[in-house]
Amino acid sequence: MAGLESDGAESNPTMRVDDQQALRASMWAMVPRLLGRHRYVVLGTADDEGRPWATPVFYAADGVHRILWVSAPGSRHSRNIAVRPEVALTVFDSHAPIGGAEALYLEATAAPAASDTRAADLAVLNTRVPDDRQLEEDDFEPAGRLRVYQAVITRHFVLVRGGDGRFDNVTDARFLVTPPVQ
Repeated sequence: MAGLESDGAESNPTMRVDDQQALRASMWAMVPRLLGRHRYVVLGTADDEGRPWATPVFYAADGVHRILWVSAPGSRHSRNIAVRPEVALTVFDSHAPIGGAEALYLEATAAPAASDTRAADLAVLNTRVPDDRQLEEDDFEPAGRLRVYQAVITRHFVLVRGGDGRFDNVTDARFLVTPPVQ
């Protein structure tokens, strides 16, 4: 099945097309579930010379194709985004037992969110923030030192653990998923 990334792993060649579509749909269901369940994403960026940097950031999903977070414009990942907006993101539970992990891998383009959407973006972010830590307009530029950033997701992958009977994979792999056709 196209979309599985690992050491040449492929889906079970005997799987019918209808079963493949059902598998993609069931695996897509992980996307909104994992985005809604977790609070931190590992954000992977690179500077203008390609040096990588990974950092955890608190996030709020705005649907399944957009993630929001708050950062200082001078932070390393923010500076990297300014020169190279292509990012990778990983959502997972760091407390999952070995062999029991679920993960979501995302490819996206990141940038500061538009200032004219700030009120709506803050409302999305504040749904995930405790009452005593609510974000306010004054926290953000030009009055404050923070900026709202967004990642517009272009591709979603889910973790397929090694030995999954639906695939011919010995090691963990990533499976490209897309929303089911309505």
